Amino acid sequence: MRFDIARPDELGEPELARWRALQGAGAALGNPFLGPEFTLAVGRFRDDARVAVLSEGPRIVGFLPYERHALGLGRPIGAGLTDCQGLVGPPDLEFDVRALLRACRLSVWEFDHLLAEQTAFAPYHAETRVEPVMDLTAGFAAYADEARKRSPKTLKTVRYKERKLGREADEVSYTFDERDPAELRRLMAWKSAQYRRTGRTDRFAVPWITALVEHLHATGVGVLSVLRAGDRAVSAHLGLRAGPVMAGWFPAYDVEFGRYSPGMIGHLRMAEAAADAGIGWIAMGRGGREYKDWLKNAEFPIAEGRAARVSAAAGLHWVREAPMRRARSAVLASPALYAGADRVLRAYARLRPGGRATVPEEGSAA
Repeated sequence: MRFDIARPDELGEPELARWRALQGAGAALGNPFLGPEFTLAVGRFRDDARVAVLSEGPRIVGFLPYERHALGLGRPIGAGLTDCQGLVGPPDLEFDVRALLRACRLSVWEFDHLLAEQTAFAPYHAETRVEPVMDLTAGFAAYADEARKRSPKTLKTVRYKERKLGREADEVSYTFDERDPAELRRLMAWKSAQYRRTGRTDRFAVPWITALVEHLHATGVGVLSVLRAGDRAVSAHLGLRAGPVMAGWFPAYDVEFGRYSPGMIGHLRMAEAAADAGIGWIAMGRGGREYKDWLKNAEFPIAEGRAARVSAAAGLHWVREAPMRRARSAVLASPALYAGADRVLRAYARLRPGGRATVPEEGSAA
């Protein structure tokens, strides 16, 4: 096995075509966060973006996009924003992980949403969980029938609130792929307000993240969906699309319309429009939200952990990060602990306007 390291913009069209071909091996591997377009976009705004190209003889067999931070700390590309990470290649591909780290000049490679089926990294899993998915491969009607059987009251309530929104506000309409940048700016403003309101770190206060989101929307990789009552937007969602797979990313809504559950209405509308557009999978990101538990009808396993070479930097990283990772994982695994942590962060935000969470966050932006 040979490992070649490149910046994303150094990859040529043959390499990018091979990358896309390898993604076609399965729905989970086809996730947009694993696509070359996402890595190329991050590379435009981060100097530490790299790609390891794995080859056997003349044939490329895999790609590993990553970021190289100080002291040889490696993270997945777009770390903190992604809900799917890992090697783009056959899940049973065998290689020496530590030799890969050495080629990448990494002491440690940490991950929190790694595709758990990738056997080379299995010895480095600290724990595994599942990521919820809306499986639309049988069409939206079949999905809705299944959702109705899972929870008749929930679907009925969402449909009722949509009709009520139309009666009390104005006629409800939905745009699946809104191209107006002003609507994206509205979504980001809503999301920033939500982050502040709930005590989370405002991702859109980070200039490179804002620029990345704007770039992905402008290039068509980002799909912005908007729910309206009359001429007024009431909820929106920015996801990423790669062929038949969509990844949920930034959902938000106008709090003035919160009593109508516009986010849930928007997600059902999005699922219907996505199925009509040829999308069979919507990956919603790691759990922790009740609405995801209701919307999902499939899931796939993800893993959290770290691969490391023997070094002082790797030891320092373990001492610093391991206790926090264990605490965070315990909270995410327990609905009661998650709800309690959420209440604490909201209270913190109320007590300190403009404040932000002081605990590390994981996953994407939902």
